[in-house]
Amino acid sequence: MKDLHISAAPHIYSSISTSNIMLDVVIALVPAAIAAVVLFGLQALLIILTCIASAVLAEVLFNLCVHKKQTVFDFSAVVTGLLLALNLSTNVPLWQCALGSVFAIVVVKGLFGGLGKNIVNPAIAARVFMLLTFGAVGGGAMPTLVELEATATPLAELNKGVEGLETAPSMMDLFLGVHGGAIGETCAVALLVGFLYLVVRRVIKWYVPVSFVATVFLCYLVFTGDATYALAQVLAGGLILGAVFMATDYVTTPDTGLGRVIFCIGCGLLTFAIRQFGSYPEGVSISILTMNLFTPFIETWTTKKTLGGIK
Repeated sequence: MKDLHISAAPHIYSSISTSNIMLDVVIALVPAAIAAVVLFGLQALLIILTCIASAVLAEVLFNLCVHKKQTVFDFSAVVTGLLLALNLSTNVPLWQCALGSVFAIVVVKGLFGGLGKNIVNPAIAARVFMLLTFGAVGGGAMPTLVELEATATPLAELNKGVEGLETAPSMMDLFLGVHGGAIGETCAVALLVGFLYLVVRRVIKWYVPVSFVATVFLCYLVFTGDATYALAQVLAGGLILGAVFMATDYVTTPDTGLGRVIFCIGCGLLTFAIRQFGSYPEGVSISILTMNLFTPFIETWTTKKTLGGIK
Protein backbone atom coordinates (compact mmCIF):
# COMPACT_ATOMS: atom_id res chain seq x y z
CA MET A 1 0.00 0.00 0.00
CA LYS A 2 1.38 3.37 -1.02
CA ASP A 3 1.78 6.11 1.53
CA LEU A 4 -0.68 8.97 1.39
CA HIS A 5 1.17 12.25 0.90
CA ILE A 6 -0.63 15.36 2.05
CA SER A 7 0.65 18.70 0.80
CA ALA A 8 -0.48 22.28 0.35
CA ALA A 9 -2.35 23.43 -2.75
CA PRO A 10 -2.18 23.54 -5.69
CA HIS A 11 -2.85 19.85 -6.32
CA ILE A 12 -3.50 20.05 -10.08
CA TYR A 13 -0.61 20.50 -12.50
CA SER A 14 -1.08 22.35 -15.77
CA SER A 15 1.29 22.64 -18.70
CA ILE A 16 0.24 26.27 -19.15
CA SER A 17 2.99 28.58 -17.91
CA THR A 18 3.35 32.32 -17.47
CA SER A 19 5.57 32.51 -20.54
CA ASN A 20 2.93 30.66 -22.63
CA ILE A 21 0.22 33.12 -21.58
CA MET A 22 2.41 36.18 -22.11
CA LEU A 23 3.50 34.91 -25.52
CA ASP A 24 -0.16 34.52 -26.50
CA VAL A 25 -0.80 38.12 -25.43
CA VAL A 26 2.16 39.29 -27.55
CA ILE A 27 0.81 37.38 -30.54
CA ALA A 28 -2.66 38.88 -29.98
CA LEU A 29 -1.12 42.38 -29.95
CA VAL A 30 0.78 41.85 -33.22
CA PRO A 31 -2.20 42.86 -35.46
CA ALA A 32 -2.58 46.13 -33.52
CA ALA A 33 1.17 46.75 -33.74
CA ILE A 34 1.18 46.12 -37.50
CA ALA A 35 -1.83 48.42 -37.95
CA ALA A 36 -0.02 51.08 -35.90
CA VAL A 37 3.02 50.98 -38.17
CA VAL A 38 0.89 50.96 -41.33
CA LEU A 39 -1.25 53.87 -40.16
CA PHE A 40 1.31 56.01 -38.33
CA GLY A 41 4.54 55.14 -40.10
CA LEU A 42 8.13 54.63 -38.97
CA GLN A 43 7.72 56.67 -35.79
CA ALA A 44 5.19 54.16 -34.47
CA LEU A 45 7.69 51.33 -35.05
CA LEU A 46 10.41 53.28 -33.23
CA ILE A 47 8.09 53.86 -30.26
CA ILE A 48 7.21 50.15 -30.09
CA LEU A 49 10.84 49.05 -30.28
CA THR A 50 11.97 51.67 -27.76
CA CYS A 51 9.32 50.74 -25.18
CA ILE A 52 9.94 47.00 -25.51
CA ALA A 53 13.73 47.29 -25.41
CA SER A 54 13.62 49.67 -22.44
CA ALA A 55 11.23 47.42 -20.50
CA VAL A 56 13.33 44.30 -21.10
CA LEU A 57 16.60 46.05 -20.26
CA ALA A 58 15.09 47.59 -17.11
CA GLU A 59 13.94 44.17 -15.91
CA VAL A 60 17.35 42.59 -16.55
CA LEU A 61 19.23 45.37 -14.74
CA PHE A 62 16.77 45.52 -11.84
CA ASN A 63 17.05 41.77 -11.24
CA LEU A 64 20.83 42.05 -11.33
CA CYS A 65 20.80 44.93 -8.83
CA VAL A 66 18.55 43.15 -6.31
CA HIS A 67 20.14 39.72 -6.92
CA LYS A 68 16.95 38.09 -8.15
CA LYS A 69 16.57 35.29 -10.65
CA GLN A 70 16.16 36.62 -14.17
CA THR A 71 12.48 36.70 -15.17
CA VAL A 72 12.89 38.38 -18.54
CA PHE A 73 12.19 35.13 -20.39
CA ASP A 74 8.58 35.01 -19.15
CA PHE A 75 7.77 37.73 -21.74
CA SER A 76 5.95 39.88 -19.17
CA ALA A 77 8.35 42.78 -19.75
CA VAL A 78 7.73 42.50 -23.50
CA VAL A 79 3.97 42.65 -22.90
CA THR A 80 4.34 45.69 -20.64
CA GLY A 81 6.53 47.56 -23.12
CA LEU A 82 4.29 46.71 -26.07
CA LEU A 83 1.10 47.70 -24.24
CA LEU A 84 2.62 50.99 -23.13
CA ALA A 85 3.79 51.74 -26.68
CA LEU A 86 0.34 51.09 -28.15
CA ASN A 87 -1.12 53.52 -25.62
CA LEU A 88 1.15 56.37 -26.72
CA SER A 89 0.99 58.91 -29.53
CA THR A 90 3.67 59.48 -32.14
CA ASN A 91 4.00 62.97 -30.61
CA VAL A 92 5.81 61.42 -27.61
CA PRO A 93 9.64 61.70 -27.78
CA LEU A 94 11.50 58.39 -27.64
CA TRP A 95 13.29 59.26 -24.41
CA GLN A 96 9.93 59.71 -22.69
CA CYS A 97 8.86 56.30 -24.02
CA ALA A 98 11.98 54.76 -22.50
CA LEU A 99 11.40 56.52 -19.19
CA GLY A 100 7.80 55.31 -19.08
CA SER A 101 8.89 51.71 -19.64
CA VAL A 102 11.50 51.94 -16.88
CA PHE A 103 8.88 53.39 -14.52
CA ALA A 104 6.49 50.53 -15.34
CA ILE A 105 9.07 47.79 -14.75
CA VAL A 106 11.06 49.19 -11.84
CA VAL A 107 8.59 51.27 -9.83
CA VAL A 108 5.23 49.62 -10.52
CA LYS A 109 6.33 45.98 -10.79
CA GLY A 110 9.85 45.46 -9.46
CA LEU A 111 9.63 47.42 -6.21
CA PHE A 112 6.44 45.58 -5.29
CA GLY A 113 8.09 42.20 -5.61
CA GLY A 114 7.86 41.42 -9.32
CA LEU A 115 5.24 39.80 -11.51
CA GLY A 116 2.23 38.62 -9.54
CA LYS A 117 2.75 41.08 -6.69
CA ASN A 118 2.13 44.43 -8.37
CA ILE A 119 -1.17 45.96 -7.27
CA VAL A 120 -1.85 47.95 -10.46
CA ASN A 121 -1.24 47.31 -14.15
CA PRO A 122 2.32 48.50 -14.95
CA ALA A 123 1.56 49.73 -18.48
CA ILE A 124 -1.48 51.73 -17.35
CA ALA A 125 0.32 53.18 -14.34
CA ALA A 126 3.21 54.23 -16.58
CA ARG A 127 0.84 55.87 -19.07
CA VAL A 128 -0.91 57.83 -16.31
CA PHE A 129 2.50 58.81 -14.92
CA MET A 130 3.52 60.08 -18.36
CA LEU A 131 0.16 61.80 -18.82
CA LEU A 132 0.65 63.74 -15.59
CA THR A 133 4.30 64.49 -16.33
CA PHE A 134 4.42 65.07 -20.10
CA GLY A 135 1.69 66.79 -22.09
CA ALA A 136 2.34 64.98 -25.39
CA VAL A 137 0.86 61.71 -24.12
CA GLY A 138 -2.61 63.18 -23.89
CA GLY A 139 -2.70 64.34 -27.51
CA GLY A 140 -3.20 62.17 -30.56
CA ALA A 141 -1.26 62.33 -33.81
CA MET A 142 -2.83 61.89 -37.23
CA PRO A 143 -2.15 58.79 -39.39
CA THR A 144 0.36 59.18 -42.18
CA LEU A 145 -1.27 56.49 -44.37
CA VAL A 146 -3.78 58.95 -45.77
CA GLU A 147 -3.86 62.70 -46.13
CA LEU A 148 -5.73 64.05 -43.12
CA GLU A 149 -5.98 67.58 -41.87
CA ALA A 150 -4.71 68.07 -38.33
CA THR A 151 -7.92 67.99 -36.34
CA ALA A 152 -8.90 67.02 -32.84
CA THR A 153 -9.13 63.36 -31.87
CA PRO A 154 -12.55 61.69 -32.19
CA LEU A 155 -13.11 61.78 -28.43
CA ALA A 156 -12.48 65.51 -28.38
CA GLU A 157 -15.14 65.97 -31.06
CA LEU A 158 -17.58 63.60 -29.34
CA ASN A 159 -17.05 65.47 -26.11
CA LYS A 160 -19.22 68.21 -27.64
CA GLY A 161 -22.22 65.88 -27.41
CA VAL A 162 -24.33 64.17 -30.07
CA GLU A 163 -23.73 67.10 -32.42
CA GLY A 164 -20.06 66.14 -32.37
CA LEU A 165 -20.91 63.27 -34.73
CA GLU A 166 -21.04 65.78 -37.57
CA THR A 167 -17.34 66.65 -37.23
CA ALA A 168 -16.08 63.31 -35.91
CA PRO A 169 -14.71 60.62 -38.29
CA SER A 170 -17.20 58.29 -39.93
CA MET A 171 -18.00 54.89 -38.43
CA MET A 172 -15.91 53.18 -41.10
CA ASP A 173 -12.93 55.41 -40.35
CA LEU A 174 -13.35 54.73 -36.62
CA PHE A 175 -13.51 50.99 -37.30
CA LEU A 176 -10.45 50.96 -39.56
CA GLY A 177 -8.42 53.39 -37.47
CA VAL A 178 -8.17 56.25 -39.97
CA HIS A 179 -8.21 58.96 -37.32
CA GLY A 180 -6.00 60.50 -34.68
CA GLY A 181 -5.15 58.94 -31.35
CA ALA A 182 -2.69 56.62 -29.68
CA ILE A 183 -0.99 54.33 -32.19
CA GLY A 184 -2.53 51.08 -30.95
CA GLU A 185 -6.03 52.17 -30.04
CA THR A 186 -7.37 53.43 -33.35
CA CYS A 187 -7.78 50.27 -35.46
CA ALA A 188 -10.73 48.39 -33.96
CA VAL A 189 -10.41 45.61 -36.54
CA ALA A 190 -6.90 44.69 -35.40
CA LEU A 191 -7.93 44.77 -31.74
CA LEU A 192 -10.91 42.50 -32.38
CA VAL A 193 -8.64 40.01 -34.16
CA GLY A 194 -6.48 39.94 -31.04
CA PHE A 195 -9.59 39.53 -28.89
CA LEU A 196 -10.75 36.51 -30.89
CA TYR A 197 -7.28 34.94 -30.68
CA LEU A 198 -7.19 35.26 -26.88
CA VAL A 199 -10.69 33.81 -26.56
CA VAL A 200 -9.90 30.85 -28.82
CA ARG A 201 -6.67 30.22 -26.90
CA ARG A 202 -8.68 30.45 -23.64
CA VAL A 203 -6.37 33.11 -22.28
CA ILE A 204 -9.34 35.36 -21.45
CA LYS A 205 -13.09 34.90 -21.03
CA TRP A 206 -15.11 36.63 -23.75
CA TYR A 207 -17.62 38.11 -21.33
CA VAL A 208 -14.98 40.07 -19.37
CA PRO A 209 -14.06 42.71 -22.00
CA VAL A 210 -17.59 42.57 -23.42
CA SER A 211 -19.03 43.61 -20.04
CA PHE A 212 -16.67 46.63 -20.00
CA VAL A 213 -17.56 47.73 -23.53
CA ALA A 214 -21.28 47.01 -23.07
CA THR A 215 -21.41 49.10 -19.90
CA VAL A 216 -19.98 52.15 -21.67
CA PHE A 217 -22.29 51.63 -24.66
CA LEU A 218 -25.42 51.27 -22.50
CA CYS A 219 -24.51 54.29 -20.37
CA TYR A 220 -24.28 56.51 -23.44
CA LEU A 221 -27.36 54.95 -25.00
CA VAL A 222 -29.42 55.70 -21.88
CA PHE A 223 -27.88 59.14 -21.39
CA THR A 224 -28.26 60.38 -24.98
CA GLY A 225 -30.77 58.00 -26.56
CA ASP A 226 -28.55 57.86 -29.66
CA ALA A 227 -27.17 54.41 -30.55
CA THR A 228 -24.82 55.84 -33.20
CA TYR A 229 -23.27 58.20 -30.69
CA ALA A 230 -22.92 55.36 -28.16
CA LEU A 231 -21.19 53.17 -30.75
CA ALA A 232 -18.86 56.03 -31.68
CA GLN A 233 -17.85 56.31 -28.02
CA VAL A 234 -16.99 52.61 -28.06
CA LEU A 235 -14.85 52.81 -31.21
CA ALA A 236 -13.14 56.10 -30.33
CA GLY A 237 -10.33 56.22 -27.81
CA GLY A 238 -8.72 53.33 -25.99
CA LEU A 239 -11.83 51.48 -24.79
CA ILE A 240 -11.37 48.28 -26.83
CA LEU A 241 -7.61 48.18 -26.22
CA GLY A 242 -8.12 48.63 -22.48
CA ALA A 243 -11.03 46.20 -22.23
CA VAL A 244 -9.33 43.36 -24.12
CA PHE A 245 -5.72 43.65 -22.99
CA MET A 246 -5.64 45.48 -19.66
CA ALA A 247 -8.94 44.84 -17.88
CA THR A 248 -8.21 41.11 -18.32
CA ASP A 249 -4.83 41.19 -16.58
CA TYR A 250 -4.51 38.13 -14.33
CA VAL A 251 -2.56 39.89 -11.58
CA THR A 252 -4.47 43.12 -11.04
CA THR A 253 -8.06 41.95 -11.63
CA PRO A 254 -10.24 39.59 -9.55
CA ASP A 255 -9.78 35.83 -9.79
CA THR A 256 -13.47 34.95 -9.86
CA GLY A 257 -15.68 35.20 -12.95
CA LEU A 258 -18.30 37.28 -11.15
CA GLY A 259 -15.57 39.47 -9.71
CA ARG A 260 -14.16 40.17 -13.16
CA VAL A 261 -17.58 41.19 -14.44
CA ILE A 262 -18.09 43.51 -11.45
CA PHE A 263 -14.59 44.90 -12.05
CA CYS A 264 -15.35 45.65 -15.71
CA ILE A 265 -18.75 47.15 -14.98
CA GLY A 266 -17.03 49.47 -12.51
CA CYS A 267 -14.46 50.36 -15.18
CA GLY A 268 -17.25 51.09 -17.65
CA LEU A 269 -19.14 53.33 -15.23
CA LEU A 270 -15.99 55.26 -14.35
CA THR A 271 -15.03 55.61 -18.01
CA PHE A 272 -18.46 57.03 -18.82
CA ALA A 273 -18.35 59.41 -15.84
CA ILE A 274 -14.87 60.72 -16.70
CA ARG A 275 -15.65 61.17 -20.39
CA GLN A 276 -19.06 62.71 -19.87
CA PHE A 277 -18.54 64.89 -16.82
CA GLY A 278 -14.77 65.29 -16.50
CA SER A 279 -12.45 67.74 -18.21
CA TYR A 280 -10.38 64.95 -19.76
CA PRO A 281 -12.00 63.32 -22.83
CA GLU A 282 -10.53 59.84 -22.19
CA GLY A 283 -11.07 57.80 -19.03
CA VAL A 284 -10.13 54.18 -19.74
CA SER A 285 -6.66 54.19 -18.17
CA ILE A 286 -7.74 56.04 -15.05
CA SER A 287 -10.81 53.84 -14.60
CA ILE A 288 -8.83 50.58 -14.83
CA LEU A 289 -6.13 51.95 -12.53
CA THR A 290 -8.80 52.93 -9.98
CA MET A 291 -10.57 49.57 -10.12
CA ASN A 292 -7.22 47.79 -9.69
CA LEU A 293 -7.22 49.19 -6.15
CA PHE A 294 -10.63 47.62 -5.47
CA THR A 295 -9.59 44.17 -6.72
CA PRO A 296 -8.84 42.68 -3.24
CA PHE A 297 -12.25 43.80 -1.96
CA ILE A 298 -14.09 42.45 -5.01
CA GLU A 299 -12.32 39.12 -4.60
CA THR A 300 -13.36 38.98 -0.95
CA TRP A 301 -17.00 39.66 -1.84
CA THR A 302 -17.17 37.14 -4.69
CA THR A 303 -14.99 34.23 -3.51
CA LYS A 304 -17.04 31.08 -3.08
CA LYS A 305 -17.19 29.40 0.31
CA THR A 306 -14.99 26.30 0.54
CA LEU A 307 -16.46 23.04 1.83
CA GLY A 308 -16.67 23.41 5.60
CA GLY A 309 -15.38 26.96 5.45
CA ILE A 310 -16.85 30.30 6.45
CA LYS A 311 -17.88 32.85 3.82
